[in-house]
Amino acid sequence: MRRFLAFDLGASSGRAILGSLDGGKLTLEELHRFPNEPVRIPQGFYWDTFRLWHEILAGASVAGRERKLKLDGIGVDTWGVDFGLFASDGSLVDNPRHYRDARNHGMIARITEVVPAEELYGYTGIQFMDLNTLPQLYGMKLAGAPALEVADKLLFMPDIFNYWLTGVQKAELTLASTSQFYDPAKRRWATELFERLGLPGRILPEIVPAGRRLGPVRPEVAEATGLDPDTPVFASAGHDTAAAVAAVPAEGDGWCYISSGTWSLMGVELAEPVINEEARQAGLTNEVGYGGRIRFLKNIAGMWLIQECRRAWALEGREYSYAELAKLAGEAPAFTAVIDPDRFPEPGNMPQRIAAYCRETGQKEPASPGELCRTILESLALRYRQVLEALERLLGRRIGVIHIVGGGSQNEVLNQLAADCTGRTVVAGPTEATAAGNVLIQAIGAGALTGLEEARAVVRQSFPVKTYEPQPAAGWDEAYRKFQELHSA
Repeated sequence: MRRFLAFDLGASSGRAILGSLDGGKLTLEELHRFPNEPVRIPQGFYWDTFRLWHEILAGASVAGRERKLKLDGIGVDTWGVDFGLFASDGSLVDNPRHYRDARNHGMIARITEVVPAEELYGYTGIQFMDLNTLPQLYGMKLAGAPALEVADKLLFMPDIFNYWLTGVQKAELTLASTSQFYDPAKRRWATELFERLGLPGRILPEIVPAGRRLGPVRPEVAEATGLDPDTPVFASAGHDTAAAVAAVPAEGDGWCYISSGTWSLMGVELAEPVINEEARQAGLTNEVGYGGRIRFLKNIAGMWLIQECRRAWALEGREYSYAELAKLAGEAPAFTAVIDPDRFPEPGNMPQRIAAYCRETGQKEPASPGELCRTILESLALRYRQVLEALERLLGRRIGVIHIVGGGSQNEVLNQLAADCTGRTVVAGPTEATAAGNVLIQAIGAGALTGLEEARAVVRQSFPVKTYEPQPAAGWDEAYRKFQELHSA
């Protein structure tokens, strides 16, 4: 039996997951769970990076000191784009800001004043969002941030923890490719873009592929956690979506994926990037997955809207579980209203903001939590249909199956709505795709698996999935027409 420890950090929580690989089957066990709560101070909106490091050590201690396990590997995955800056002595001189930090607002517009939009997309093939790493760095430059002047290395979130685990400063490829300054065609940093924007190229670290062994844990880490001093750390797929896509239980061609969580990441795997004007206009992005495969995808707002509604209702004293909200949505009437999910990126009172949007667009306001959640889920399904059509148009082929993985795959109402709206078969699961992908990429790096195809075969043998067939209903085409009008407004 081979054992690997995966640290899977999401935007609201993190976990230490033990993955045991035996006889072609993978079992996952949660050893430690902890909240990931960002901190707002007068200077901005930050991740509590040192607390996350403390929790990583705590999770490793469960494996090493409490369970006395000998691990075949450790790997870390997180969300994309966010980063810290380090001085030449290895000290952290700029704590990672949250991608929703206000300093990023309007930075894409400022960048395209220097580098026209067509040229910017041509360098990287990355969709334009103010939360990307490039706008964050440019915001630092325009603000005259002192940290940018003294920084020696930029490390993305999983790279930071890999550095503190091993002492090795490298950028893992799947995460680096989300930055908007990685060139997926030339397979290197887009240094020309950096130069045009007056950003310091010295901060760009060496890039390593997913699955690369970085080294053993530092002696201090082994002592603190009880792990064997020769425990290897792998640069697993640092980007959680790349890890999740590696664990999609698909075979052959003709499928796409949705990694469903706070965000919905919907796309396909390709051998080469698609960088043209139609892809730019569609807001599609070219990120790198395991083995250098291109994740040609679209970021969609996802379950963020439900999470924010739930938080707002809790502040009012109305506590709902996600299962309860899904049940209420399933019982609510169809097509009360249609919203553009991507219009709500900011935290705040989501129910009130959605109600205001419905009033402004001349629609009936959802009158209950069930109706509101139904409106959100139907609108997500409509967005899936729109992105699916864009992918099919650009690729020139039909996509027959949608694989939904991640925590959002547990929402049976959304799964069925997605099948009904798109007219495609939906296969939901595994729920723990990100942790599974993290473990399996470590296993490939350790020589326990031969590659991605064998890894996906392990997923198919290890985790149940549920299939949803389309059940066409009246109203979808009219709702889609309305959705397209709202989305283009």
